[in-house]
Amino acid sequence: MLLGKKPLLYILILFSVLIGTLVDLGESVDANETGAGSLVYVIPIEKEVERGLEAFLSRATEEATDEGADHIVFEINTPGGRVDSAEEIAGILQNLEVETTSFIVNQALSAGSYIALNTDNIYMVPTATMGSSGIITQDGNAADQKAQSAWLASMRSAAESKDRDPLYAAAMADPSIDLPEYGASEGQYLTLDANSAIEVEYAQGIVENRVELLHELGLSDATVVETETTLAEEVARFLTNPVVIPILLSVASIGLILELFSPGFGIPGIMGIVSLLLFFYGHIIAGLAGMEAIVLLVIGMVLIIAEFYVSGGIVGALGIGAVIGSLFMSGYDLGHMSISIGIAFLVAVILAVILIRRIGMDKGVFRKVILKDQVTTDQGYVSSENRLELIGLEGIAVTPLRPSGSGVFEEERLDVISEGGFIDENMRIKIVKVEGVRIVVREI
Repeated sequence: MLLGKKPLLYILILFSVLIGTLVDLGESVDANETGAGSLVYVIPIEKEVERGLEAFLSRATEEATDEGADHIVFEINTPGGRVDSAEEIAGILQNLEVETTSFIVNQALSAGSYIALNTDNIYMVPTATMGSSGIITQDGNAADQKAQSAWLASMRSAAESKDRDPLYAAAMADPSIDLPEYGASEGQYLTLDANSAIEVEYAQGIVENRVELLHELGLSDATVVETETTLAEEVARFLTNPVVIPILLSVASIGLILELFSPGFGIPGIMGIVSLLLFFYGHIIAGLAGMEAIVLLVIGMVLIIAEFYVSGGIVGALGIGAVIGSLFMSGYDLGHMSISIGIAFLVAVILAVILIRRIGMDKGVFRKVILKDQVTTDQGYVSSENRLELIGLEGIAVTPLRPSGSGVFEEERLDVISEGGFIDENMRIKIVKVEGVRIVVREI
């Protein structure tokens, strides 16, 4: 053999090393394509966008970051909600260093579309939609120009932050933008279906389910952790709903008013206190209320109770002010909280008027705080001696009566007042009326 044994051995060794390297490289490529060893967190964004959802997403994303997640998938199905909450959520998403994907499983409308635009990727099921993001006030009308302008800027900014064309984000919030080719002629808000979202490069793909999504992201073999809301968070989301808040406060006012007219402490009082506790519980869990609000509430209740034993009304007024202050401290929107408190106050006033007319003020707490004892002549109480026996007596005016003065009747000097004009001294007079200490005389 020309090469000899040693050169041949070297070639075989080199060939073996090359084959091993290629196999390892192939395995490495396969692992990268399937996401083996990666950690994916799946976080739902469901129901209305409000402060309870914001608190949940803050907790869930923090947990994912702490656990070293490589990717976070937000499964979105929301009709929208509060603009301020959506902006807070957008801040959370923008500050994440982990890659994020929005998976729209049904709809991402209004504030939901804004949240989706703040993630790195968007995938949709074939029937999903996103858009229609105009600001609507609680009474169903369009928001003022200032609020609309700010929201339009936020939508544009969210799209630009992820290298998307801001035109379509603006059209979702501004009906004056004319895009008839996407079913949004002038006067209509833009709503994108899955195919349109792909066409305008807002969505990266259309998938049927989460399995296909993870395959598209190259994470089919990744470890998936599903994050769910806790029972406390679900309760908090319900209790902080803008519709539920005025109901809770109204129920609290009804219970406490009924308790004032009820003997002892019973179901109405318990109902009122429980409603207040639920209000503050939901806002504490949602991160809206702190211990300072609870302390102020307790102080207010103590002052209101003390008002029943302290005269003047100042203590009660301070107590009511403290309770209202604690409610405002717990609210996430000053305007909405003002409306809620106003509704509860109106309900309380109407109920109080009805109860006073029906059963009066002689029931419940009022029996103890309203003085009902009377001092009448029938019971032997008189403010002064009423000497009716003096009527008809005649005497002499010992002083001029102008119109009051003194007279002597059967050797008893009395202070008298003339019935009409002046009466000179030493004139004869007669007692015609006695009213307590008031003795009325007439000139004879």
